[in-house]
Amino acid sequence: MTQISILGCGWLGLPLAKALLEKGFLINGSTTSEEKILTLKNKGINPFLIRLDSQNVVGEMDRFLKGSTTLIIDIPPKLRGNSTEDFVGKIQNLIPHLENSTLKNVLFISSTSVYGENNTIITEETTTNPDTEGGRQLVKAEALLQKNGHFKTTILRFGGLIGEDRNPVKFLSGRENIENPEAPINLIHQEDCIGIILKILETDSWNETFNAVTPFHPSREQYYTQKATDLNLVPPKFNTKNASKGKTVLSYKIESVLKYTFAKTNL
Repeated sequence: MTQISILGCGWLGLPLAKALLEKGFLINGSTTSEEKILTLKNKGINPFLIRLDSQNVVGEMDRFLKGSTTLIIDIPPKLRGNSTEDFVGKIQNLIPHLENSTLKNVLFISSTSVYGENNTIITEETTTNPDTEGGRQLVKAEALLQKNGHFKTTILRFGGLIGEDRNPVKFLSGRENIENPEAPINLIHQEDCIGIILKILETDSWNETFNAVTPFHPSREQYYTQKATDLNLVPPKFNTKNASKGKTVLSYKIESVLKYTFAKTNL
């Protein structure tokens, strides 16, 4: 059976691992939490305790990769608030291990934050123009992986991640003076995240870049007001005095190249 390594079995990586196990793959999964090792093992995942920083790779990285043909990297930059993580340094330290492994393919989970916010229609052909530190480091990390000739890299740029247990409205509920009420939403459900990854693996779609955003783009005010009502939360209040700013991310290649049909079209 084909073996896949998933670096980062968190909110997305863990259910992804479960879906891959159901497809007959062998899965090596990493976590930074000792408490989670048993959880992974009980789900049939071969668990590894691995921590990356800009100086070191802590844990049995080479054994984690041994025998795998594909690595899925799902460790987003921790750069919100006062965090100053060197995410690019993490990827730089990881790459020598990838070069010396059995890997043929790498799937790097990135973000549409690489495009910034510029009131335009975004496709995969759009030049990256990040306006956050997280976005800037993702662009550099993408390039480090894509230019490496030891393996093929596909970049998957997700919009905002939501799921049955996760929606930004829970954070926005009751807040006031929220900016950009007319900006379109660019979200994607966990179920489609997993479905798209499975499709990439199924079709051997390597050396590609995909935007992954559900083709559903109501305004932030319209969407979050309705979602708050649906969940019996206090609706947020938006600042309508300032002009709204925000991109619309299209996922044409998901549908035209992968032939993927979104499962959750009305978020």
